[in-house]
Amino acid sequence: MDTQTRMVEFRGNGDMVPGFLARPADGGDYPAAVVIQEWWGLNDHIKDVARRLAAEGFVTLAPDLYRGQVAEEPDEARKLAMELDRDRAIKDIQGAVDYLVGLPGVTPQQAGIVGFCMGGGLAAWMASVGQQVGAVAVFYGGRAPLTDDEAQDVSAAFLGIYGEKDGSIPLEVIHNNEQKLKAHHKPCEFIIYPDAPHAFFNDTRQSYRPEAAADAWRRTLDWFRQYLQ
Repeated sequence: MDTQTRMVEFRGNGDMVPGFLARPADGGDYPAAVVIQEWWGLNDHIKDVARRLAAEGFVTLAPDLYRGQVAEEPDEARKLAMELDRDRAIKDIQGAVDYLVGLPGVTPQQAGIVGFCMGGGLAAWMASVGQQVGAVAVFYGGRAPLTDDEAQDVSAAFLGIYGEKDGSIPLEVIHNNEQKLKAHHKPCEFIIYPDAPHAFFNDTRQSYRPEAAADAWRRTLDWFRQYLQ
């Protein structure tokens, strides 16, 4: 599907937030999706994910949580991630959802959110606190075990995608979160790819695992189509 892309601005945490908008070029009616960056920032990889979602029939927005800053080295990315105000980031992401569902040709009036690494944790948080969020796909994000109260607060269909060899997220945390969500009858699915490391979806890094990435992408598209259309 042909796509159109451009930079836009939308209202976030009391100011205007830049973002990368990608949408199908034919002007038809499509569901919305928000793409949340890794700790590197709104780089070419995240923009490519937004384009790929648009090519699959989603009006997609990737908000620039760092306001123009993009890291190339891990130390720089770590610094940017540590300096990010999480409450402000959540308000920026909610602003991205509000912007999308207000666009002509977006239906239904709710969005999916997919996030990676740092963005995966923010997507998981939006599953509980977000408004007009119908589904989330959390790629190797959310390192803390959910409590019963936190699981009860989840209102979006939750797809969790992880690598078995990701040392930053213990497997017992993943299993705990799945059990908590299922105990509260929340629509959820958790996938753990054998031998896959952290950031296995990022095709610009040595961590990339093509087979796991392709399957995770298919599952994400299916999840969004199930819960957003």
